[in-house]
Amino acid sequence: MEKPDHKKLGQELDLFCFSELVGSGLPLWTPKGTVIRNLLDTFVWELRQRQGYQMVDIPHITKKDLYIKSGHWDKFKDELFHIKTREGHEFALKPMNCPHHIQIFDRKPHSWREMPQRYAGTTKMYRDEQTGELNGLARVRAITIDDAHVFCRQNQIKKEFATVWDIIDIFYKTIGFKLTVRLSFHDPKQKEKYLGTAEMWKFAEDQLREIAKEKGIDAEEVLGEAAFYGPKIDFTAKDSLGREWQVATIQLDINMPERFDLVCINEKGEKERIVMVHSAILGSIERSLAVLLEHFNGAFPLWLASVQVAILPISDKIINYANKIAEELTEAGIRFELYEKNETIGKKIREAETQKIPYLAIVGAKEEENKTVAIRKRGGEDLGAMNVEDFVSKLKKEIESKSL
Repeated sequence: MEKPDHKKLGQELDLFCFSELVGSGLPLWTPKGTVIRNLLDTFVWELRQRQGYQMVDIPHITKKDLYIKSGHWDKFKDELFHIKTREGHEFALKPMNCPHHIQIFDRKPHSWREMPQRYAGTTKMYRDEQTGELNGLARVRAITIDDAHVFCRQNQIKKEFATVWDIIDIFYKTIGFKLTVRLSFHDPKQKEKYLGTAEMWKFAEDQLREIAKEKGIDAEEVLGEAAFYGPKIDFTAKDSLGREWQVATIQLDINMPERFDLVCINEKGEKERIVMVHSAILGSIERSLAVLLEHFNGAFPLWLASVQVAILPISDKIINYANKIAEELTEAGIRFELYEKNETIGKKIREAETQKIPYLAIVGAKEEENKTVAIRKRGGEDLGAMNVEDFVSKLKKEIESKSL
């Protein structure tokens, strides 16, 4: 049996495309593909919003100075897209978002009563990947990431990590992934790869060990996998093909607050150094969709399907009734396609099945007379005749539960 290939599935389901004129590694998203991207992103944002995150927005280009101060320029200057203005100033397309969120936090003083500050925003980052390294959505030059940063006091670290961990658990349980946890620490033998002192790293890594222990997780510790500014808790999952992927991350940063002198005013009226917690639930949305496309073989669950119902009139004589059903689905917020082509019902069913649409609503003279629709599930299960109201109610319950 042929293994699912996200590049082939994306083309067959009309989700994304590439253009030589636009450039390699720069995917273009169709209306159907954009629906799925937005559904995933909205779900993540809803989970974050419940935990007090605030949405922010940042520009896509930045002066060189910001990345020199953050340390990204020295670490990643060869991977940046460089821009020189007419006035001779050096800019770059942003490869990271954290320095921008730092500038938002640092716009004004913060009292200890205002801590933590939680910022989130889905935005693009850019990496000048070599052409030979590009691979469909799995490796691209324009990366969309659901990035978030918490600015908090040291005594708030564990609570903020636990909150993000809970969000990750809910999200991946919903899409059917079982998670494995790894502690990604720095390699003390390669000190040149990291910012900060040995004492700072010991504090940060001890915090992550305690967090995992309090969660009851015996996590593997892997040296050399930390970010250059701090250690990470990385989450991996196996897909339906048995392949392991890193899917989410939470990172403790004790170095950026030092480099940017980030503080809050504590209870004594004194300046107190804070820390940062970086996290991404999806990580690269492009890469996540590559994984999910192959995991589901393009057959997304109802809540995530770009088209949830195919309305299939048996003949042109039924078009008026089919349009009435379409109106009711529109009012209910159900995504559908009405197959109006003058083709046999057999061909319409085959086409809808090829598009992996979760439900087929077949209507003929009998259904019009009885004010019903004949429902067939993806995979061929016949649910029989239902009135439209009951069908919509069934769909809404399934969508709301986000069942697989």
